[in-house]
Amino acid sequence: MGRVDRDARHRAHLHALRLVEVADAFGALVRVDLVELRAHVDRIVRALGLADIAVDAFVGDHESHAPIIANKARLLHESGYAAPRPMSLFIFKRLATLIATLIGASVIVFLVLEILPGNAAQMLMGPDAAPEAVAALATKLGLDQPAWTRYWHWIAGLLTGNLGDSYAYSSPVLDLILERLALTVPLALLAMAFTTVLALLVGVTAAARHNKLGDVGLMGLTQVGIAIPNFWFAILLILVFSVQLQWFSAGGFEGWGEGIFAGLKSLLLPALSLAVVQAAILARITRSAVLEVMREDFVRTARAKGVSQRAVLWTHVLRNAMIPVVT
Repeated sequence: MGRVDRDARHRAHLHALRLVEVADAFGALVRVDLVELRAHVDRIVRALGLADIAVDAFVGDHESHAPIIANKARLLHESGYAAPRPMSLFIFKRLATLIATLIGASVIVFLVLEILPGNAAQMLMGPDAAPEAVAALATKLGLDQPAWTRYWHWIAGLLTGNLGDSYAYSSPVLDLILERLALTVPLALLAMAFTTVLALLVGVTAAARHNKLGDVGLMGLTQVGIAIPNFWFAILLILVFSVQLQWFSAGGFEGWGEGIFAGLKSLLLPALSLAVVQAAILARITRSAVLEVMREDFVRTARAKGVSQRAVLWTHVLRNAMIPVVT
């Protein structure tokens, strides 16, 4: 069976190259490049490989033109032909999906704001403002232009780094975003660090004590963590650590000018409140991934060689179980 499969793959590549040659010859004949099949040779190979296996089972071998096509394959290889790499294609698809999602989201948000009654000028002037004053402000802000024109101007500004001015703050939007990022990015990174550490500890510990009291207790805690709202847990942290124990400030941010330690101390409670729910979800995923890897043969082999359970878990099992956790 292995020989049949290898022969089928070889013949499939030859047939795929035949299709490429037919397309090239026809395009040269009419002086028009009607189709480009070089980028799809691998896909054609996979499809024709299955067909060749089935044909060989009933008819026989089909390699009468093998020397000619093999010579052409060598020429294509020497000319620099290379099949697209699966990882490059995967990254390209992901980037294309990301761009399409951002464009679709921007269009939907713009259309929703366009359909809703009122506009920014009316909100800024208030409900008691004269219609003439609202119309004058709308003209000044460019809100009297057609919707597609305003959207195109916004896209053009976005591509050049100009996000416009905020109607509420009367300042550039980009400056407002950068000002908030100085606090949002450290908070997100700290919450992500707490999430990762808690999830790995709980998930691996629960998997090591599968179907035991520790596993049941930890999974019960994760279920509670999933059910707890972030804002309620934040209020609970404030009541315990700020009001009762007075270890942390109940609100506000001291700023990075007071030192890194003071800034991180101000972000500690918010980061914990954000990390609880995500850590609970990720811990359950980690437990499932670790249990699946623990059933593999290499784990039993490592244990048979005398490797301790802790070393197997944290060195061999966790490394292979991180794929579903990370993705």
